[in-house]
Order: sequence, then C-alpha cells, then structure tokens
Amino acid sequence: MPKRAAGPILAIELDPASETPLHRQLYLALRAMILGGRFAPGSRLPSTRAFAADLRVSRNTVLAAVSQLRAEGFVECRTGSGTSIPFTLPGDLRLVTTSAPLPRPGTRARTLSRRGRRLANTVICATHPPPTPFQPGAPALDEFPRHLWARIASRYWHRPPRAALGYADAQGFTPLRQAVADYLAASRGVRCTAEQVVIVAGSQVGLYLSAQLLLEHGDRAWLEDPGYPGARAALTAAGARIVPVPVDAEGIRLDARRARDDAPRLIFVTPSHQYPLGVTMSLNRRVALLRFARRAGAWIIEDDYDGEYRYASRPIASLQGLDGGERVIYIGSFSKVLFPALRLGYLVAPPELVEPYCRAHAALALHAPLADQAATADFIVEGHFERHVRRMRALYAERQRLLVECAARELGGLLRVEPQEAGKNIVGWLPEGWADEPASRAVADEGVLVTPLSRFAIRGRTPAGFLLDYAGFDERELAAGVRGLRRGLERYAGQSGGQGAGCRVQEV
Repeated sequence: MPKRAAGPILAIELDPASETPLHRQLYLALRAMILGGRFAPGSRLPSTRAFAADLRVSRNTVLAAVSQLRAEGFVECRTGSGTSIPFTLPGDLRLVTTSAPLPRPGTRARTLSRRGRRLANTVICATHPPPTPFQPGAPALDEFPRHLWARIASRYWHRPPRAALGYADAQGFTPLRQAVADYLAASRGVRCTAEQVVIVAGSQVGLYLSAQLLLEHGDRAWLEDPGYPGARAALTAAGARIVPVPVDAEGIRLDARRARDDAPRLIFVTPSHQYPLGVTMSLNRRVALLRFARRAGAWIIEDDYDGEYRYASRPIASLQGLDGGERVIYIGSFSKVLFPALRLGYLVAPPELVEPYCRAHAALALHAPLADQAATADFIVEGHFERHVRRMRALYAERQRLLVECAARELGGLLRVEPQEAGKNIVGWLPEGWADEPASRAVADEGVLVTPLSRFAIRGRTPAGFLLDYAGFDERELAAGVRGLRRGLERYAGQSGGQGAGCRVQEV
C-alpha cells in the first residue's frame, strides 16, 4: 500500500522569545490561514509528527494547537485520515479584508505599461481548448509514432547520463544542432553549419530573442499585413514601430512602401507559406527583398512556417539559402511537425550574431529540456523524422482534398474554399459584404471554431474569410465541421441578410 502524503510544508514562523506560548502562536497562525482561505475545504494538514519536524518544535506543541482548533470546529480529526479542513466553518465565519477589489473584467489594468497593453492585445488566443474543427495549430497527433518516441526518449531516462540532468548549453545539444544543420541543408536549401544553429524552446522564443537583440525602441519593423500575430507580439515586446506591408499572390509587396519611408531595421516574412493567406513568395520577390535588405542594412527574419508541407512540387528552397546567410535569420520549429507540447525550435544566425544570440539566450534562460533535445536528435539521425514528414505530407494533402470537395458540395454560396499548394490550413472566403467576426460567432454556436481573417490584419482591410486548419482532423471530423459551417452561415445569412459592416481590424 502506498504511503499517505505527509501534507504540505506550511510557511509559519514561531518566536521562541515571545511571551505568547508556542502552541498559542501556532493556533493563531493556523486559524488565520483557515479563515483567510489558504486551505481548500477538505484539504489535509501535515501530520502532527511532520508538522513538529518542519517547525522544529515538540509534537506536544502541535497537538495542543490542533486540539484547540478541533474544539472550535476549525479542523476535523479522523483516525487513519489525519487532520483536515471542514467544508463548513463554525458560525459561517468570514474573514473581512481591506485589500482593494480586483479590476472588473474588461477594465484597463493600471499596472500595465502602454507597450504591455499592446502586447496583451496582440496575440489572438493564449488558451488552447480541446481541438475541434477547424481550430488553428492542431497537427495529426493521432498519427504521431508515440511508442517509437517513447522508446527513444526512455534511453535518456532509464539511465540518464549526468550531463542530461544538468543545465543545457545555451546554444543547444550539439548532436541536435548538427542534425538540424544537415536536415536543413538537404531539405530546405539552408546554407549553414552546426555552429550557426541555436536550439530554442519553440519558434516564438526565436522571434522574441531576435527582436530583443536587433531592435532599438522605436526602430521600424516591417511586417506582412495580414500577418502572424506571434511576430507582432515579439516586435511589440521589443518596442518596435510596426510598419504593415500588404501581401498579394506573390508575397510581400515592397513597392507598397513609399521612397520617403525610413528604411526598416528588420523585416519579418513567411515566404514558404504566408500566414494566414497561404501564398508562396515568388522568386522575383525573394530576390528583390534580399537586394532591398542589403541596400537598407536591414535584417530579415524568415519564419519557415509549414515549409515541410508542399503538395504541388518539392519544398521551395529557403530565402536564407539564396542570401547565403548574410542578412537572414532563419527560424523553424518541431512543435507543429512532431507535437506542440515538445516546444522545440531552432534558428540559424549569421556567424557574427551567433555569440550574441547564445549570450542573450543564456541570460533569459529559455532553454528547451536537454532530454527532449537528445531524443529529437536521435529521431532525426535514425531517419524517423523524414519518414514522419513524408507520411504527414501525403496525409495532409489528402485531408485538404477532402475538405475542398466537401466544402464544394455543402457550402455553395456561403464559403468559397480553394486548394492551396502548401501548409496545414486553408482560407475560406465569405461572400462580398459579409463580416467575418459575427459570422465566426454564428459558426461557433454550432461547435465549430474558425479564425476570422480580420484578426490577422494590422491596418489594412482584409476580405472577409476564415482560416481553416484541417491537418489534425480525419474525414469524419472534417465532414461534421463543414456541416456545422453550413448551419452557422445559413443562420448568419438569415439574421443579417448576409450584410456586414465590413471587416473590423486591429490597430497596432
């Protein structure tokens, strides 16, 4: 039979020099904690023996305090169950507090800075409810080889080497950095060595590090519009002045910025699969962007979002590969390819930035667990990673096809869903004049979660539509999600006549 837990260690200080006896001091302290709500009803106190050892007093002192609390109804003592807090206190006592009330929901928190308020309002969603079609960010977790991963990971926990239990190197586990460099060179056309790779706890950490290292407060940072909210959050946290740049079918439009505009210090792009529109940056735009960055002395952050998942052709070579690693910081992630809870990503820095990145990473201590890095390294080196990517590429292509065909049958006149060449999500376009925010609420009433495109806009006006993630949902779930879309959109069309006030966008 497992041993019963001794109970929590309580932060109580007794003063042996006080005129008040120790048992009375303990009684008063426990009574105040109970009345103050420090213990949940039904929770257990430490055993008297453990309590006495924690406080370094005799057991009789503890027994005297507990006996008084029991006599007054503040605790219950049962043989074999220990001492616990009753669900009802004597006389329904309440502790009167003079502390200021919490701010009402929706009121501005006075403790936040202006930058803090902008940052808190930037990210679309900080919580992750159970996956439902077409919720963002859900890969096909049911297809991940969990047993294989568990076997690989267990190597480092069955008899972990001493180094695996210590602090991780700020640059990352050397075998993983080498595996990442080899993989990126072969599959993504990235030109780098393992010495340029920095392992981070997810791509968002890479974005945050980059913004903090490369930007002064007030520096201009160009961001795709509509664009990735996570990048906007990282740039906002660094105090950047965000300059939105429109996106068309070929990617970011450099010609949209007038010559009188001051040159940016940093440009953030998602060239492989633009988020959220899904377009791929053309070769001409890539070359033009690199030339502009060299002339302006600007850094480019290339977020290779969904770069592994291209269906119409082989994955397109990276922007970093065209540049040769002079002006481009390349960022990637394993979280969406393997599983989100891994929280493991990487960046490839130009040689002169590697040491600053490592020093900043060490200062912030945002390191990924060493055992997870080691398991991922073996997963790549033994060939499991590329096999998994190939399987998922075929699976996601099929799921996209199913979604497009089902939408064509069920959503005519309500939502136009066209196939895309890459990625794990797809855009559904609403009829002209509809508004995507109220339409998304109507769909949510049917148990279907979609993300309105207007939430990704900075200052531009994005045509009304939804971002639909399909990768993590099978044929049955996709069909059910499409039926929910139809019901919600039909109700929205009936209630509003299909007319909206246009897409509401956020200002940064």
